[in-house]
Amino acid sequence: MEPSEASGQRDTQALLSTTQEMELRRRDYHVERPLLNQKQLEELGRWSSVTGTHQWRTWLQCSHARARALLLQYLPVLAWLPRYPVRDWLLGDLLSGLSVAIMQLPQGLAYALLAGLPPVFGLYSSFYPVFIYFLFGTSRHISVGTFAVMSVMVGSVTESLAPDEDFLQDLNSTVNETARDAARVQLASALSVLVGLFQVGLGLVHFGFVVTYLSEPLVHGYTTAASVQVFISQLKYVFGLQLSSRSGPLSIIYTLLEVCWKLPQSVVGTMVTALVAGVVLVVVKLLNDKLQQHLPLPIPGELLTELVALGLSNLIGGVFQCFPVSCSMSRSLVQESTGGNTQVAGAVSSLFILIIIVKLGELFQDLPKAVLAAAIIVNLKGMLMQFTDICSLWKANRMDLLIWLVTFVATILLNLDLGLAAAVAFSLLLVVFRTQLPHYSILGQVPDTDIYRDVAEYSEAREVPGVKVFRSSATVYFANAELYSDTLKQKCGIDVDRLISRKKKLLKKKELKLKRLLKEEKLQRQAAASKGTSVSINANTSIRDIESNNMEGSKAKQVSAGKELEDTAASGQEDAKAPDGSTLKALGLPQPDFHSLVLDLGALSFVDTVCLKSLKNIFRDFREIEVEVYMAACHTPVVTQLEAGHFFDASITKQHLFASVHDAVVFALQHPRSGPVSPVSVTQL
Repeated sequence: MEPSEASGQRDTQALLSTTQEMELRRRDYHVERPLLNQKQLEELGRWSSVTGTHQWRTWLQCSHARARALLLQYLPVLAWLPRYPVRDWLLGDLLSGLSVAIMQLPQGLAYALLAGLPPVFGLYSSFYPVFIYFLFGTSRHISVGTFAVMSVMVGSVTESLAPDEDFLQDLNSTVNETARDAARVQLASALSVLVGLFQVGLGLVHFGFVVTYLSEPLVHGYTTAASVQVFISQLKYVFGLQLSSRSGPLSIIYTLLEVCWKLPQSVVGTMVTALVAGVVLVVVKLLNDKLQQHLPLPIPGELLTELVALGLSNLIGGVFQCFPVSCSMSRSLVQESTGGNTQVAGAVSSLFILIIIVKLGELFQDLPKAVLAAAIIVNLKGMLMQFTDICSLWKANRMDLLIWLVTFVATILLNLDLGLAAAVAFSLLLVVFRTQLPHYSILGQVPDTDIYRDVAEYSEAREVPGVKVFRSSATVYFANAELYSDTLKQKCGIDVDRLISRKKKLLKKKELKLKRLLKEEKLQRQAAASKGTSVSINANTSIRDIESNNMEGSKAKQVSAGKELEDTAASGQEDAKAPDGSTLKALGLPQPDFHSLVLDLGALSFVDTVCLKSLKNIFRDFREIEVEVYMAACHTPVVTQLEAGHFFDASITKQHLFASVHDAVVFALQHPRSGPVSPVSVTQL
């Protein structure tokens, strides 16, 4: 081939349109297979139900391997510590542990204030639980310790059960802080033990799956509302105000109003201290962000100013007068970003806190609360920045934005516990509501393919003449089954219920007419019989002649009248019993413009009794108007549930269920319920 010819061909190929290229590629693929209904598919694939395994038998087995597996499962440090690569990971864990400890120390002191406890107990809660998690924890990057949201929850308990009013001294009406703090420490320790017991129990039964019901917008809205509550709760320390202790719904609103009311009583020195501390902390954090790639450890700015492991951390920590702890998102991020590889980083940070407690613990007995409040407020930056989620969710998904806003408002108004419950309930109800209003569509075939798409969305998708294909975007169950049936009938373009009602009325009218004719026949026969026996006898005529004439005349009249009625009744009976006697066409009713209906059930994930009943009613109603119904694209678990619910019988078999929509459409065209085959050639599909 000459170079000029080769270049010419290349130019020609370059000028081919995208459609032509697709056409050329399409010709290279040709797939032929027989149509498969569910019964044929099961026979071809040799389907058999999977026998369920009895998990309890495994639980009750006793062996050395089983005992070792249980030990390593609940004491994982024995599994990973012997294989710990010292040379590769130790330096990273040491640096990460020191970085986390630098954050842990001021946060422990400050968050103890949120819990209503003396600051030193925040250090206790930063040591014991962290070390326990080192032994029993499974996550390599989680930083356990004091957490703002958890501390606020603890504070709501301690302040409600041990309010300041219970510790007023008789002489000068001042609060006995020593007695109050001792009582609150006991409450917090008892709460920690109870929380640990609950967490251990829930962890043993693998109850951690409940977190799947906490969507990301819900968590962000909740933590943002919690940060607002923390911010408002610290204003009394920033301004040096004495406020009444409140808990329960709307407590944060009343606290904010009281702060605004008492602003003229603010202490200037306290305000200046909080302001200076806050500015220093912000500057230091900005420097850390700018220089984090060049610093082995963050600048200690604050110093300058699936549940079992957590349960054991809280349970054992409560024995040592700690309050409940949790995972800290900010410290977990720092631990991972600074090179933390295993739980050794947590052990290093806890040992660092222990040194602080032993050597410098007395220095933190009487810290200025304004400084701690400033540290708390500055550390809320990350959670308060989640307000930007509102703009992004408005553009991305407004349903998620609704969950975010409802969670935020509910948590602000109802407090953290009731707000979380209300948010979860609203989120689940919204899921149910969204499944009640799915997207219903009539599908058409994309040209030259076996793909079916919504004709309202795809302009080139065409409905197959004589066949309607209906699809729902959600599973069908008790909450939306009625809507599914109603929308199906509406999308088909014919009032199915009204047509069935008219058909039943005409059939009943025809049946009543037949009964009336049969009754008239019976009466006329009786009348003719009685008239034949009441003939008078003439004396001038022989008895034999009279009897002969009367018998012949009555018989002739009876036969002629009876024959007319018999013909009418017989014709009515033939109309009623004939195959076409009760058809829509014979009754003079309009016929649907399609002979087959295909239900695309690919979205079904389960079926309940209401779904089974609705599907059976759809088969019954459409067959009444001479439309055959088929189902397509059912998953195997759904087919199993249909069998268990006795859905298949003599009238609905697995031959009405097809492997794909295309199989069902082709079969429907080959086997129309009534009338001729659709003008569309089957080979075209």
